[in-house]
Amino acid sequence: MNNSKSFFIKSFGCQMNIYDSDKMRDIFISHGMSQANHYEHADYVVLNTCHIREKATEKTYSDLGRVNKKGKINNKIIVTGCVAQAEGDLIRKRVPFVDLVLGPQSLQTLDKYLSNEIIEDKTITEFDAIEKFDSLKKFPSYNSSSSAFLTIQEGCDKFCTFCVVPYTRGSEYSRRIDDILFEAKNMANSGAVEITLLGQNVNAYHGEDKNGTQRDLTYLINKISEIEKIKRITYSTSHPNNMTDKLIELHGSNEKLLPFLHLPVQSGSNKILKLMNRKHTREFYFGIIDKIKKQKKDIALSSDFIIGFPGEEEKDFDDTIDLIEQVEFMNSYSFIYSPRPGTPAADRKQVSLKIQEERLKIAQSLLNEQQKNFNKKFLKKTLEVLISSSGKYEGQVKGRSEFNQSVAIEGNSKYIGNIVPVNITDVSSHSLIGKTKS
Repeated sequence: MNNSKSFFIKSFGCQMNIYDSDKMRDIFISHGMSQANHYEHADYVVLNTCHIREKATEKTYSDLGRVNKKGKINNKIIVTGCVAQAEGDLIRKRVPFVDLVLGPQSLQTLDKYLSNEIIEDKTITEFDAIEKFDSLKKFPSYNSSSSAFLTIQEGCDKFCTFCVVPYTRGSEYSRRIDDILFEAKNMANSGAVEITLLGQNVNAYHGEDKNGTQRDLTYLINKISEIEKIKRITYSTSHPNNMTDKLIELHGSNEKLLPFLHLPVQSGSNKILKLMNRKHTREFYFGIIDKIKKQKKDIALSSDFIIGFPGEEEKDFDDTIDLIEQVEFMNSYSFIYSPRPGTPAADRKQVSLKIQEERLKIAQSLLNEQQKNFNKKFLKKTLEVLISSSGKYEGQVKGRSEFNQSVAIEGNSKYIGNIVPVNITDVSSHSLIGKTKS
């Protein structure tokens, strides 16, 4: 071990990348290294990349150039994540100063690299989720956050025509129940009171228990609920087709499961849903929403929308707007369609950028209005807020409500890590302001 060495990790994209970055941090620390605050001061620089959109990919190459020009002399540059998986050999040809390229399911190789073990190929993009998670178990967790991410499932078998996940994360793999519970207990003992269960298709979870019996997400959530120190549980990201009646009913019966659900629909048009290979209709999605609201009347709903997908006409966009108006989301992510090489939709005739941008502006205006209206409902009311960090201003701390809203209050570090009742005094589209109840 070399205590003089330091590392820096920058994560792009989804929460699963954050989880993977945490695991790589654990490996570095286990090798006696310290975490640097900036890449210029680090001996090892890791870019944990995202391949969902073209801009995210190009940002990877832009950051690589910046690191090479301004980083420490003789530092080691490592690229991980989905861009590494999709463009591994291209990265090392295009950016020859990169020392190591690791796909999402090859992160355990970092340990061998830091141990100076011989690695014949410096681009490793194998699909072996079992080896990944089994290997990562031996490294202690150094995560002391009050809110923790826990990957329970990787990969996807849905093959939506816009999505690179089956090609960058592989087929669906669910971790064993006991391994997840062991990690959840360690997180709780390190200070976590909230756990977000992660997966590309998390509600398709089907991991085995110690007897070899396959268990679903409902079973797993109930088992994690038995951990006394864990007060809050949520999960992301889900597919409508895997919202079973058992899981829906759990939202009404499990008090630790937060009244928040992120359930991407992507489009409100049946024609576009078919072109996307989503394998469900708008009517099916409405049915799922109705069932959930019957179990949890006040549940906060979030979604994803792709605007300007190939083949989207005015009527299709109108159907999407209609779905948004009917469901009323508290928060959603919306983007214009970005073709990803190797996916079926990338070869189709694209909607013009001008039309895409016009439609996105309309959709986002409506979604922002819905989010602000949702937040307004809590003015002068009390929310339970998990305070997680310092706020934007001095003398301020911030956290998230049980409905996943960002909330800031006057206070100091004594509140961090605690769930406190907060009276909401002001609201905006994206955040709430409040005071602790005295």
